[in-house]
Amino acid sequence: MCGMPTSGESTQASVHEPEPVRPTGEDRVAAAGSELIGGPLGRRALTGTSWWTPVRVIALVAIGMFALGLVQKAPCYNGAWFFGASSQYTHACYSDIPHLYQGRGFADGLVPYFDRLPGDMEYLEYPVLTGLFMEVAAWLTPGSGSIQDQEQWYWMVNAGMLMACAAVIVVCVTRTHARRPWDGLLVALAPAFALTATINWDLLAIALTAAAMLMWSRGRSLAFGVLLGLATAAKLYPVLLLGPLLVLCWRAGRWREYGTALGGAAVAWLVVNGPVMLFAFDGWSKFYTFSQERGVDFGSFWLILAQNSDDPLSTDTVNTLATALMLLCCVGVAALTLTAPRRPRFAQLAFLIVAAFILTNKVYSPQYVLWLVPLAALARPKWRDFLVWQACEVAYFLGIWMYLAYTTSGDAHKGLPTDGYHWAIGVHLLGTLYLCVMVLRDILMPERDPVRRSGDDDPSGGVLDGAEDVFVLGPAARPARHAAHFEGPPVEWGRTETTDGSL
Repeated sequence: MCGMPTSGESTQASVHEPEPVRPTGEDRVAAAGSELIGGPLGRRALTGTSWWTPVRVIALVAIGMFALGLVQKAPCYNGAWFFGASSQYTHACYSDIPHLYQGRGFADGLVPYFDRLPGDMEYLEYPVLTGLFMEVAAWLTPGSGSIQDQEQWYWMVNAGMLMACAAVIVVCVTRTHARRPWDGLLVALAPAFALTATINWDLLAIALTAAAMLMWSRGRSLAFGVLLGLATAAKLYPVLLLGPLLVLCWRAGRWREYGTALGGAAVAWLVVNGPVMLFAFDGWSKFYTFSQERGVDFGSFWLILAQNSDDPLSTDTVNTLATALMLLCCVGVAALTLTAPRRPRFAQLAFLIVAAFILTNKVYSPQYVLWLVPLAALARPKWRDFLVWQACEVAYFLGIWMYLAYTTSGDAHKGLPTDGYHWAIGVHLLGTLYLCVMVLRDILMPERDPVRRSGDDDPSGGVLDGAEDVFVLGPAARPARHAAHFEGPPVEWGRTETTDGSL
């Protein structure tokens, strides 16, 4: 007889299910923060028995934080975007969205990629799927009223669409590590996430990437590939995840699944880009030529070198050097993957490869931190390290706007001078490097990895989770070494629960 199990049957079945990890039981910072809402969750607390599931709680928290980010933009919405060159910087509320409504022809009904734009930028300089996102928002924007009214509406419409993307991101992160749903709070409460969410349209690509990683964690390689291809059609950086995944599948001998993912990504990317590439090649290629021709810009260590040099490097030279550095990082990640004492987790390598791109790139726009937030929550779910990194990113967020206020305020020089801005860049670089070092340490000493200490192997790895190695280099086949001062039992890889069911 089919039907819902009784409460007694449900309780008995749940005995055999791995218990979810309680971050307040293993993370001191999380435990201290929980005092604001009544303290850590008890061992005998009944979870999953009410409407307030972790996914719903975290999604609501994320929407609340997103709303606070909108409030932070209020001074600009009420005038700073439209009056005074530097006021949008002194209030730290700048956004590309209202400015590009008219600047990229949406106010005039021009079709992205097909219609040439007046001014220096001949065509829209964004990938095709992002351009479609921008166009849909323009369709939903009322065409009546002043241009200021239309730009305000355009930003609000985009904010609503981006809020939906933010909700998708936190839901996907929450569900990727099934036993660690509360790690999604790292994304939901990330201050840099709220501050930068509506600067640009990056959340679209990030949502697709987060959904792709969720599909891979469920063993659905084709869905992963399709979603990652769509993400790459919205922003270039998601394609980087195929690199570390290749080496992981090489080590585990999972070539069929990787081939399926790669094929799905290629087909999805072509379906989106093919028509525009075929009928409006000049407009389609603008994103790629603009990225190549763009000079050294904000947020990169290349800018510090250029502004402190009497003979700065040419754009071509910087492109070559930045590419060489990125390739060197890729080789390093590949070597790490094949020689680590235990096959690294997919989320760890995804974080490292995207962080390497950010660190070596010739530009770092403040919203690029969004690329790393979901990956950081999956790679290193440790509140202390996450908050240290976020503090560095918030410092940079304030630093770049104060620097722009300084450069646009004329003789008044209100804001942060060049030397001060260089320090802000340094803080951003050091914060990102710090988190990279923590992830690297977890890979080389797996017993320190918060995810593996809970008894899991690679919950975001899908077919890689618990898989045997078929190709390793160096001493990787030996048991993982443990730090001399590490206290705790050795980790038994591939287990689904700890010895006593808790930490």
